[in-house]
Amino acid sequence: MTHRTGTSGVRPLAALGVAALAGATLAAPAQAADYYDGKTITVLVGLAPGGTVDTFARQFGVAWQKYIPGKPKIIVKNMTGGGGMKATNYLYEAAQKDGLTIMWGPWIPIAQALQYKGFKARYEKFAFLGGTPDVRVSYARTDSVPGGLKKPTDIMKAKGLIVGGNAATGMAHLSARIPLDVLGVDYRQIVGYRGGSSIFLALQQGEVEYTGTSVGTFRQRSGDYVKSGQAMGLFYLVPVESDGSYEPNRHVTEMPAFPEFYKQVFGKMPSGPKWDALNWFTTLIGTVNYVGLAPPGTQPRAVADLRKGYEAASKDRTFIEQWIQRNGIPPAFVGAERGEKVIASLANTDPKILATFKELLDAGARSATRVEKRATGKKEK
Repeated sequence: MTHRTGTSGVRPLAALGVAALAGATLAAPAQAADYYDGKTITVLVGLAPGGTVDTFARQFGVAWQKYIPGKPKIIVKNMTGGGGMKATNYLYEAAQKDGLTIMWGPWIPIAQALQYKGFKARYEKFAFLGGTPDVRVSYARTDSVPGGLKKPTDIMKAKGLIVGGNAATGMAHLSARIPLDVLGVDYRQIVGYRGGSSIFLALQQGEVEYTGTSVGTFRQRSGDYVKSGQAMGLFYLVPVESDGSYEPNRHVTEMPAFPEFYKQVFGKMPSGPKWDALNWFTTLIGTVNYVGLAPPGTQPRAVADLRKGYEAASKDRTFIEQWIQRNGIPPAFVGAERGEKVIASLANTDPKILATFKELLDAGARSATRVEKRATGKKEK
């Protein structure tokens, strides 16, 4: 009996396998592309170029785009105004909800808590992507008091100390100004500067005598100026627990923590309504000062990818090493869950603290001079 090969109605097993595999391949749906594949994300920064926020956004953006699925391009756009308020309002009211426009910058909890005129946003409605805490320091020109600053506590001798800031309600300005209220230092304000770089220039020119910034910017941008003896670090802010305990920052050695500074002056820990307001404020910014936000209603898939990328980028060794080299202090990060809890805590703020803050803000608004209305130059006598 002759056997015929390859001409019967039964197909060889190998051929069946190949055909089945090919059929399965054709029938299976194509794998969905990453949402951000080939796209560009614009990060709005509410302060001027060159400051802490802008520098962080640009450096961190390089790491962030590597870890967002689809590896989109990230570009930074500065949208200055109101100490970050303009960018926040734009993101809340006008930005598309496609995840291609987000924001990085200081949040302004006091503006929401006091329903500040001109503030349109509600932070709990944003999609919180990630954030960072901050260590705020205050420093002054050494010629800002009679006889010059020989030690930080000499600032108590100041009369009409000129304080420079971006906005009367800006986080950066309040973190520098409110400690003076607690200490009882006599001062006046000039506000309306576009950002920290403009304030630093005004400080160098003698138009202002005192301001605040992050410890990283104090070391980087103001480092040579301080080393030259023309300015001196005074204190840095640190949250204090209800029992009076606090943990000094081991990375900051140029100046004392504010509670220690206060004890050097008055021989006791700070207390009273103004101190309670400052400590509440310090605790907020010590937990999360700069926030990454997406517009309310942003597509969930985009939010998930942005959060995933943020968490991974926060562990990027290259970024961390570069930041430490630049600022002398490691960056810290706040994830979405923790950030949302901090924002939610605004609803439970003690009304007495808010009332004190409102009094401080109202008094500051009445006394502040805008930089546009004042010619630059030396201190007026």
